[in-house]
Amino acid sequence: MADKTSSAMVIDVPRPVIMAVIADFAAYPQWASGVREATVLAAGPDGHPARVRFTIDAGVIKDSYVLSYTWHGDERVEWELAERGSMVSAMTGSYLLEHGGDGGSGEGGATQVRYELAVGLAVPMPGILKRRAEKTIIDTALRGLRGRAEKVAAEGGGDQ
Repeated sequence: MADKTSSAMVIDVPRPVIMAVIADFAAYPQWASGVREATVLAAGPDGHPARVRFTIDAGVIKDSYVLSYTWHGDERVEWELAERGSMVSAMTGSYLLEHGGDGGSGEGGATQVRYELAVGLAVPMPGILKRRAEKTIIDTALRGLRGRAEKVAAEGGGDQ
């Protein structure tokens, strides 16, 4: 699991709102395709979720696993597999949020969001298919994140 797949998108929402959406694991089934449940098992000293159990149903991959998270303000969050599932045997990833310009939504402007992901599966999969699947997961997640963040911002939520 050496290679990470990544993609980026500019979202017309300030960084703190986007990071609040990323940290709201209970809402993932509403916007993160394939996530059936996300349960915070433990919080870190800063109050951010530190361990989260995911239950996914992504077509051929149905699994449950635990990720551990490291938060860096509203700029970056990283995760790694803490407890493997029956299908997911390794995972690392991150969201990196950077100011995306001044054409944004007023307070704070737009944000460039970069998502990196590397997944290892218990079943063999050719590298090209694995990278294509990761790219699909990332692009779908970024579109879902954008939709959810825009909705939260429009409702006045996530202000920090």
